[in-house]
Formats: sequence, C-alpha cells, structure tokens
Amino acid sequence: MSEQAIEVQDEGGVVRLTVNRPKALNALNSEVIAALAAALDDLEARGDLRAVLITGAGEKAFVAGADITEMRDKSAVEARDFAGQAQATLKRLEALPVPVVALVNGFCLGGGCELALACDWAVASDNAVFGQPEVLLGVIPGFGGTQRLPRRVGPAMALDLVTTGRKIDANEALRIGLVNRVMSQAELEDYAAELTKQLGGNGPQAVRGAKQAVHDGLDQDLDSALALETSLFALCFAGDEQREGMSAFVEKRKPNF
Repeated sequence: MSEQAIEVQDEGGVVRLTVNRPKALNALNSEVIAALAAALDDLEARGDLRAVLITGAGEKAFVAGADITEMRDKSAVEARDFAGQAQATLKRLEALPVPVVALVNGFCLGGGCELALACDWAVASDNAVFGQPEVLLGVIPGFGGTQRLPRRVGPAMALDLVTTGRKIDANEALRIGLVNRVMSQAELEDYAAELTKQLGGNGPQAVRGAKQAVHDGLDQDLDSALALETSLFALCFAGDEQREGMSAFVEKRKPNF
C-alpha cells in the first residue's frame, strides 16, 4: 500500500477511498482531512463518477477517531478551525451526486463514526465497534456527529451515545439503523465487489437523480418533494439512458449505459 494518507482506486467510475494510517488506526488528522479534500476536488470534477466507497486500511479500524495527539494542545480558535475544516470536507463528501458507502472494518469511533455518517449508508464487518466517545475526553463531537447521528438513529438514541460515550457492537448498530448490514470481513470485500459491479452497471443519471430526490426531498414538505420527484422522473426521459434501459428490458439483454 502506498504511503498516501488517502489511497484512491478506480474501477470503472466506482472509486474506493482508503484512509491509510493503519499504525495509528487510521485516525483523522489534518493531513488525512486535507488529502480527503484533495480527492474530492478530483471526484467533484468527474462526469463519469458512478459511486464512492470509503474504508480504512487494515482489519483493525475503519477510523478509530480524530488524532488526539494532534488535538491535545490546540487553542479554542485552533479547535474551531480544525472542526470547520473537517465539517466542510465531510459536507462535500455528503453532497457528491453519486452514492457514497462506508465499508466499516473494526473501530469506527469519534471522527470515524462521523465520517461514516456523512456517507449515504454503511455496512459493517462483525468486528466493528461504533461510538461517539468524545465526552470521555472532555469535548463533544465536532465533525458533525451531534447533527447527523440524530438524523440517522433518532435524537433519543443519539443522546444516549453522545452523552454516555458508550461503544456499541455491529449488531446493535444494525438494530438502531446506524448501519444497513453486518457481515464477516471476507463477506465485506465480496459485498464491495458486488456493489461495484451493481452501481457500475446501473443507469448513472438515474442513480444520480434518485439520490437527489431523496436528499433534497427530505428538506421539503411532501407535496413539494413529490413535485421534485415528478420533475426528476420526467428528466430521465430527456436523454438516451432511459430508452436504452427500457429497450434492453424489452429485448431481454443487458443495457449498455
């Protein structure tokens, strides 16, 4: 594996980003956040992007948290800037027009959990451990955890996790809706390969439209959201993708998107 803080692999427009600090359990520091921002510069400029998968190097950790050694001596102003840098980067990740999926292997704590929450969904290996333990260090989550966690699991469960700092295993994460699926480490790689194949073969503009409808519709009343869906549905018929997909279905062949 390269020594880059974020390793980038591309398979037909499905890009895997790997946080690459295994000796530090992939802890997020300024270098990693800057490297993620640089990777997003490239991804945002691509018209052929199909999906993004995010994981951590090694089997011990997705991301075990933010780098405490780096944060320990920060002033209040420096801490604000550090959190602002991380929040802006995760917001850009969340705003990508394609599905973004976290492949969680091992520890997913603090900033790691916040990274996973910025993804559209997460799947976990059965050795995964989740939590927002910042209060044990005398701080609160600063990379979006107090906002995205209640939106994912509800405010009561979010407050349970954020104010106690307790850790939960993969099965509890599945039960509360923090992750979509739990599987073995080997199955996680199989899932990634299948997801790469599936998302790489679906209509790319349709997938983008589906994500836009869900994300933008959540911030609107139902009637406005349904109108948005109607407009995006109609837009699918303005290009060649819909005709190819429906023609392939009628002709009993695989579509060529």
